[in-house]
Amino acid sequence: MAKVVPGRFTARMEGPFVVFIIGMRVNRLWAFHKWVPVATAMGGMLKELYEHPELGFLGNSSHMNMREVTQIQYWRSYEDLERYARNSHNHLTAWKKFNQSIGSDGTVGIFHETYLVDAGKYECLYGNMPVWGLAKAGEHLPAVGMRETARRRLGGQNEPAVPTPPQ
Repeated sequence: MAKVVPGRFTARMEGPFVVFIIGMRVNRLWAFHKWVPVATAMGGMLKELYEHPELGFLGNSSHMNMREVTQIQYWRSYEDLERYARNSHNHLTAWKKFNQSIGSDGTVGIFHETYLVDAGKYECLYGNMPVWGLAKAGEHLPAVGMRETARRRLGGQNEPAVPTPPQ
């Protein structure tokens, strides 16, 4: 289990980066033979990505619920992400198997979303958390001074005054 880091922290990334959310949804729970191979295919790809940082993969976090498995991934650039998708034997094999086994039969759903993030155009806060998400992919820093509030983390110098609630 990851060690909780007490206090307030944020993350810093140098330059632009990509957030890629990818996952699957089990639509027919009892069709194990269909969804288990899809669920396990990501393991080989992640192993490859972590072993080869030159591919541009920066890190990820995994999330599961009753029917879905989701990965939030961070990439150095869209070009790196696309190059991996088009050239990785692991990815191409998994994609081919998915299309042959499932295609559009509805037993398993897949999804992805891609976000291109300009340098400095993001904000995050982690309170009493293990190093997580963007902080795991980039730099984990205390949320103090110019990093203390969301507005400051987004580059705002002057924050509006917060009215004092009536007593």
